[in-house]
Amino acid sequence: MTSITETAFSTLEEQKRLLSPVHKGPTDKAGRFGFRGMLALKFPQKVADEARPPELCADQVIAIAEAGKPTFDFIALWLLSFEHLGTVHEVLKEKLSPTGKYFIFANNIDLLSKFEVEIDSVHYYVLPIDESTVYNELLELFYIEKNDLKKLSTAGKIDAVANAGLAFDGKFEKITFEKGLEVMGPVRNRNENRPV
Repeated sequence: MTSITETAFSTLEEQKRLLSPVHKGPTDKAGRFGFRGMLALKFPQKVADEARPPELCADQVIAIAEAGKPTFDFIALWLLSFEHLGTVHEVLKEKLSPTGKYFIFANNIDLLSKFEVEIDSVHYYVLPIDESTVYNELLELFYIEKNDLKKLSTAGKIDAVANAGLAFDGKFEKITFEKGLEVMGPVRNRNENRPV
């Protein structure tokens, strides 16, 4: 049974960054640990023992790490703004590898755009997201039939998506992080159009 302490997740767990887990444990593949939930990116200043919610999070995170390996092989997540990719990189850079597959769904890039962004030799696929979820977007991107996953456990679904992600070799327009900041749209209000 793979323990979180054997994987790249251990530091994030110590820093209390792994929030609201739908799954946080070994997957069906031997030696692999998976996480599905939220990742805290920025914490407010701590006052005494008061526990405050994070100032900034990445949502809908799906990630895997292998036991004994210092880096993540696969991460997918949702960001309100492309700009927050800089914070994601700051938080995770020691845990990312030039050979890893990292998918960032940003809420404020053009719906027709798909980019490849490299920061410090780490390669990110940056994709738009509108009304859908990261999970559904990944199934579409990797041509996975939802029906094929119906009988799988949450851990099994994480494996299936991660395995397809690791095999993904799509090519998109290459841009710098700075160029992405120039072309990103306004940050949407997350609460607009929500029933009161």
